[in-house]
Amino acid sequence: MIFQEPMTSLNPTMKCGYQVEEVFHIHKKKSNINPKQKVLELFAEVKLPDPLRAYNSYPHELSGGQKQRVMIAMAIALNPAILIADEPTTALDVTVQKSILDLLKQIQNKYQMSIIFISHDLGIISQIADSIMVMYKGEVVEFGSAEQIIKNPAKPYTIGLLKCRPTLQSKTERLPILADFINPLKEISQQPRLRKSKLISTPILEVKNLTKKFIVETDVFGKIKKDFLAVNNVSFEVFKGETLGLVGESGSGKSTISRLITQLISSNSGLLIYKGVSLQKLKKRDLQEFHKNVQIIFQDPYSSLNPKITIGEAIMEPMMVHKIYKTRSERIEKTKEILEKVRLAPDAFYKYPHEFSGGQRQRIAIARALSVQPEFIICDESVSALDVSVQAEILNLLNDFKYDFDLTYIFISHDLAVVKYMADRIMVLRNGELIEINETEKLYRSPVSNYTKNLIDSVPQIFPD
Repeated sequence: MIFQEPMTSLNPTMKCGYQVEEVFHIHKKKSNINPKQKVLELFAEVKLPDPLRAYNSYPHELSGGQKQRVMIAMAIALNPAILIADEPTTALDVTVQKSILDLLKQIQNKYQMSIIFISHDLGIISQIADSIMVMYKGEVVEFGSAEQIIKNPAKPYTIGLLKCRPTLQSKTERLPILADFINPLKEISQQPRLRKSKLISTPILEVKNLTKKFIVETDVFGKIKKDFLAVNNVSFEVFKGETLGLVGESGSGKSTISRLITQLISSNSGLLIYKGVSLQKLKKRDLQEFHKNVQIIFQDPYSSLNPKITIGEAIMEPMMVHKIYKTRSERIEKTKEILEKVRLAPDAFYKYPHEFSGGQRQRIAIARALSVQPEFIICDESVSALDVSVQAEILNLLNDFKYDFDLTYIFISHDLAVVKYMADRIMVLRNGELIEINETEKLYRSPVSNYTKNLIDSVPQIFPD
């Protein structure tokens, strides 16, 4: 079995090579196999760039795609008859995702192995599956050949799964959600038009020649022996009222830029100017006001919510820090109002994070960001771990709030179809450098760089009509 998140399924205290070797020590005790040699062969087979380095590396020293390849090597080590791949590409960017899918197909052909591929993305499923089984609430909704299910879905739930997914071909005001299809009495919310952008030609944020290095290794005297250039001389502007999309492969510097903007980490050089004022020159009191105005929504809401406090307390906490509203009763009232805005019942106030689904927790994270009345929100892979139906609801919610509260967004994602749906302009990053920036439609229609073209071509497409 290959699991969804390789970082949590690999032991962080053991080198990757030995973790795969364990398979042979346990299952092939009396064989003449040289475990280390066999692991190196497997690592070469799953196309790890440097098998020996991967063998001697701990999981945190490898990228997400490389860790997933280690998991695949472990899963195929004993030539299994059936390989279960449980959301194996959800956390990976599109180019790595494509290479993992190609790799699974090659391994399947070589070993004549059966694969059960579990995913919420029918675009990915259509790339790899011969037949598809659709499940809803523990029951099989429909089963048939991949082409039949994709081209002629028989059940409303399957139609909903296909329609909820943003596409590169078209862009509508709202994404349909599952309820539109499961409840036939309800009118479908899909409208073939776009809202007019409130884009104002004044930059709310200016980033000039931003550079960030991380120290990788020092000697005994603290002198830097090795560093990593995460962001390299990047410049761009964000205009009030727009959504700027940030795309790029893992390690391209997307999340580092978001942390630099929010002043969670400091830059080595460059300027960050918010509403005409340099962030590096802000005094402590002004910086607190900046943190109120600029919020961030993280990828995993479960790990960014304190499991020991109720949802209500989690949403009220930033209100208290920033001294918004005078009394506790007023904060409670406002928190319940915000919960209703994100389509959660007021009694959610008294519940804990573990009592909610992934989509509901992401709504709570959005509610917490809105609780301090911000004007700028950074969404850092905030829908990446959600299934397509819940993702559609969250994207609609973010767009509603953008117009209702006059917000500006930076939207970071490795899913280019989602970024195309959300963004007015898109910025492409690679290895910490800005490759190109352009209006969304122009960038998709005629990308300047081969790298951007490759990113777009790697997006899994459902069978054409």
